[in-house]
Formats: sequence, structure tokens, C-alpha cells
Amino acid sequence: MKLATLRDGARDGQLAVVSRDLKTAHIADGIAPTLQAALDDWAFIAPQLDELYRLLNEGRARRPFDFDPRNCMAPLPRAYQWADGSAYVNHVELVRRARGAEMPASFWEDPLMYQGGSDDFLGPHEDIVLAHEEWGIDFEAEVAVVTGDVAMGATPDQAHGQIRLLMLANDVSLRNLIPEELAKGFGFLQSKPATAFAPLAVTPDELGEAWRDAKVHLPLRSSWNGHLVGQPDAGTDMVFNFAQLVAHLAKTRNVRAGSIVGSGTVSNKDRSRGYSCIAEQRCLEMIDGGEAVTPYMRFGDTIRIEMLDGKGKSIFGAIEQVVKRLER
Repeated sequence: MKLATLRDGARDGQLAVVSRDLKTAHIADGIAPTLQAALDDWAFIAPQLDELYRLLNEGRARRPFDFDPRNCMAPLPRAYQWADGSAYVNHVELVRRARGAEMPASFWEDPLMYQGGSDDFLGPHEDIVLAHEEWGIDFEAEVAVVTGDVAMGATPDQAHGQIRLLMLANDVSLRNLIPEELAKGFGFLQSKPATAFAPLAVTPDELGEAWRDAKVHLPLRSSWNGHLVGQPDAGTDMVFNFAQLVAHLAKTRNVRAGSIVGSGTVSNKDRSRGYSCIAEQRCLEMIDGGEAVTPYMRFGDTIRIEMLDGKGKSIFGAIEQVVKRLER
């Protein structure tokens, strides 16, 4: 099924079920008021949402209405946890090569992961509002999962069974703030502003054969200022699958329902697939020619991130954002 959170003036919005063709929706207030409430009691709530989804797709739901993704918040407007991995080690390797750093062997065996801010996510059509272009504004196209409760020490197989939903993310990075911040030895903070999510969270079965081995085997498309700059396959070159990422998060703690785990920037070794973040393109330019020439995003730039199924239909809806200056 496909789920969305609609704006209703409340912090956590209103849960809705959306049809497979993304044309109609139905409020789910008689079942669960919010997506987090549904995740908290998933075994009881999910079958009811699935039944509403079936009726909506069959044209038999009682109160359907036209679906408008511009009315959507992030599926989880705020979450108990947002942990972002770096499952595409090719991306990490390029970044390190560009600055002449060695690639530790452990990076191929143990996932990188950081804990991001989860109190204020952006909806799919909310602007990226920042104070300065000089911070090095970059998009990062990613896939993410939403978990149920995962017990501390869970194996990847056990973690796999607790993957409830899949989403798309734009994990915005401020590249020029990163070096000094990481040099302090404590990880990302100011260099990672609010993350945006596509309008729909979908259950893995919606992907059919494209969801296997805890990976999404479909291209993730990024269009910058209307030009397609990348469509790497999200299943190719993913060194750590989502089951492994969730198990990594749960190594020393319980992971509670509603936690979001990101894949990191989707990246393929095949350069013809383009890029999912500007930094990767700049790294390739530095490796090949000794100088990065592609600029970061400027005020007024647009970014669109979307994933299509085998028939060319949007699965999650699109992230469509404009970079704007903070007005004081």
C-alpha cells in the first residue's frame, strides 16, 4: 500500500491512503490518525489500511478525493530517529580518492552511519531555505526504510522482517561546512540541514520483484534545474543492504517503531549512470583533471528526485524543491 501524511495544521499531519496510480486518496482517520500511530500498532492497523487501499483502488472507497502531493508533509513529519548510512561504498571511495586519502579496508565490511536531526523533516514540495550559497548547497538522492521495533542485537534476517515502509529522501548537505565540522571528530551537525522526503511511504510489496535481497533494484532519477543528471540503479553497487544497515543500528540499542534508516547517496561505478549528488561529480572532475568545475546549488535552483517502475509510473511521487535564501 501507499501512505501519505496530509497537512491539517497539526505537527504530525493526517494519515491518508493513496491509490496505486497516485490519483486519489482517502483519509484514514477511522483507522489511525497519524503514520506514527499506525507504526506503533502495525500488526493491528496495517490490515485495516490495506483493506482501505484495496477499496480505493477498486473505486469502492466511501470518501475518495483527488490526491495532490503539494498538500503532503513528509510521510513522518518528525521521527524518533533518523540514521543515515553510506551503503554505496563507491561514493565514499571517490570522495577519499579526490582528496588523496586511503580507503580503509573496514569500510567494505562495516557500514558508515551517522545520526541526523529528526525533529523537522521537509515535505516533498517545501523549499530548501538557507542563509548562504557559500555553504556549498548539495542535494543527495537516497532510498530510506521505516522500521518497526527491532531488538538490540538483531541479526540482518531479523531486521529484514521489521522493515515496514520504503521512502525516497533528499539528504541535503552543506559541503563547505563539512570539513571543519568533521575535523572536530564529532560528526555532522550544522552541515546537515533538514532532510526532505517524497510524498509516499510504500510497503515493500508495492515494488514487486524490484524489492529483493533487502535492496530496491530500480533507477533513482535526479533532475537539477530540469536536466537529468543521474539515474543510478539503487540495487547495483549497494554493498550493505537495508537489513544489514538496520542490524548495524541495532547493535547496541533497541530500535523503535518509526525509525528511519537511509541508504546514503545512491552511486554506481558505471559513470554513464550519472550522479545523485554534486559532490560526486566534483570528485570525478578532480580525479580526472585535478580541478572541480561543477558548481554547487545556487538560490533559485531546483531539484527533482523520483523513482519509476518498469512501466514508467512514479512509485513514491516526486521530491520537487527550490533553493531559497533565508529572509531575516
